Amino acid sequence: MKNLKKNLTAIVTATLLTFTTGQAIADEVMELQFQTHHSATSLQGKALLRFAALAKEFSNNTVQIEMHTSSSVVNASEAFEASSMGIIDGDATGAGYITGKNPAFQFYGDIMGGYSDPEQLLGWYDDGGLDLANDLYHQFNMHLIGVFIATPEALSSTSPLSGIEDLKGWKFRSPPGMESEIFQSLGAGPVVMPFGEVFTAMTTGTVSGADASTLAVNKGLGLYDIAKYATYPGFHSMPIEHVTMNLEKWNAMSELQQNALKKAIATIAPEVVGESRKLDQEAAEELVKAGVTLEDWSDEDRLVFRKAAQKVWADWATRSPEAKVAYDAHIAYMKKTGILD
Repeated sequence: MKNLKKNLTAIVTATLLTFTTGQAIADEVMELQFQTHHSATSLQGKALLRFAALAKEFSNNTVQIEMHTSSSVVNASEAFEASSMGIIDGDATGAGYITGKNPAFQFYGDIMGGYSDPEQLLGWYDDGGLDLANDLYHQFNMHLIGVFIATPEALSSTSPLSGIEDLKGWKFRSPPGMESEIFQSLGAGPVVMPFGEVFTAMTTGTVSGADASTLAVNKGLGLYDIAKYATYPGFHSMPIEHVTMNLEKWNAMSELQQNALKKAIATIAPEVVGESRKLDQEAAEELVKAGVTLEDWSDEDRLVFRKAAQKVWADWATRSPEAKVAYDAHIAYMKKTGILD
């Protein structure tokens, strides 16, 4: 009996030592450098700083992310590449910056005119979209941890913008890619320029309007000191913010650490939606009092825009095999959930 007890004690001790050693290796502290183009005081910047804090908390302090804001390390357009090369560890911008690498990234960056609210789009990612995205991200030595999304953006204009007809001849600031093609097909004159040049371009009359951001952010930029018209609620654009990291670094993490990052982004995603809606509603009330006209497009005009967008989606789907896969997945999900007939 004594020998049995002695043997059992030895086995348990050895097992505990093995477990403890394994945990020490698995949970080795990882210090990571991430970058976002958002400022530390913006809605998205605050969310990403919270993501970093939650990642540390949920990983028992073994994942320590320094979130560099305002593109303080490399240009926003270079963050993905820098992460894939290991110069930094993570990119928290969006797939819209990397459509030049593969047109499929457009379908993970902004499905123009596709979804009406953030929950619908987050639902697509939960329904298999995240795994599908990683089939693409992994080709570039990057892993997509997750996404978060603010409310649909608002168009700002110095002239009335009450429906499709008002787009004809409307010259406005536009980001590059799919959006420019959709608006051009509807008679507008998109002018591609960086986000930071919007206020000056509208002040000088270079453009009559802008697709910049949400109603609240546009207000913060001072656009409604110039533009007295805005589309609200928004319907045309809902950029997806991605949180992605070097694939080798991701694979080096323990399961606990990986789950901590997933849980962190799953925590901030609904918080961003709620806060963005709140800020937009507050901005809307203040803008109406200040004499800005908020133009809620009719269902008919929204449908015309969506049909124009669908033609452009289909065209982008022909530009790479991965784009076709992403396009088909979105269409199937939209039909399953009743977004499309």
